[in-house]
Amino acid sequence: MKGLYCRASVSDAEPEFVIQDTKLPEALGSHQVRVQVKACGLSPLDLKLLGDMGMLRDFIPVGREIAGVVLQVGDKVSFFQTDDEVIGILPLDSPCSGLCDTIDIDEHLLVQKPEKLSSVCVAGGLRDGLCAYTALHTHAHMAAGHTLLVMDGASSFGLMCVQLASYHGVKVLTTSHTPQTHTFLEQLRPSVAKVIPVYKDSSDLLSVVLEETGGLGVDIIIDSGVRLQEESSEEMKLLPHKHDIISVLGVGGHWVTSHKDLQLDPPDCRLLHLKSASVTFLNSEVWTMSSAQQGRYLHILKDIVEKMSTGVLRPQPEEAVPLYEATVAMETVQRQQKKKAVVQL
Repeated sequence: MKGLYCRASVSDAEPEFVIQDTKLPEALGSHQVRVQVKACGLSPLDLKLLGDMGMLRDFIPVGREIAGVVLQVGDKVSFFQTDDEVIGILPLDSPCSGLCDTIDIDEHLLVQKPEKLSSVCVAGGLRDGLCAYTALHTHAHMAAGHTLLVMDGASSFGLMCVQLASYHGVKVLTTSHTPQTHTFLEQLRPSVAKVIPVYKDSSDLLSVVLEETGGLGVDIIIDSGVRLQEESSEEMKLLPHKHDIISVLGVGGHWVTSHKDLQLDPPDCRLLHLKSASVTFLNSEVWTMSSAQQGRYLHILKDIVEKMSTGVLRPQPEEAVPLYEATVAMETVQRQQKKKAVVQL
């Protein structure tokens, strides 16, 4: 069978994605489940994280968010049986590519897929749902009555944050990066309190947020990248400056950042201290990198797919591509970072 792999470059050149033949071991582990994959989501590879964890290989398996049907179970598997429909995220050290016809995965990394939820939908939205849940519940301790600012609410991750927060009675403010995404966000139901068009003038962010919150600032900020200094590129200008984010944060607020190399100067730290505010780094990979909170992780996955099946979480629909187009699709995803793709097998 065939799977998608990344040939990591030793230089700064873009990684190369190739489809290769592979095969599963004949023996199935005691707690493993053999799954026939129906759909697989493609997300950007974090090669630096893999290097930090000592997991870089000549060929790195690509495609980890999978939905499929159980073909066989190990002799000690208790959660699943043959023909169950399941979803899950392959761990970072998995030898399997999610684009293989059949994969082996530990039963403790899977949950049941609701019957009415399509495999393509859940494979395309599972990772973003997990990131949103981790940011809002685990890190920011979201509660009804809070005020939330989501940067770039039309991105796949931002949209999940907006929908999850709205469901829990949170007042949501968000930013738009283009006229098209501005219209899309204004038409969302349930509606957001304010859509801020930063593509017109990013300097409006502070004044608009303070006006919307009566000068108090927001309880939670979820960013999608940060400017550490003045930038000339148009794409970077859409990102908020770190000082603006700290300035719109309310007393006791939480800033959840996706910026891996965030640097805070002493004046920034002083302002955070005055507000008794906190900064948390969002890395959803910790759920599969450590088994310390395995039960909570499975609970989160179950809650995400349940909310998808009832329409609370509605990922932006992704047009599924066949396996022979997976290489081109993954190159686009890796280059654009925020883009998603789903491969239907």
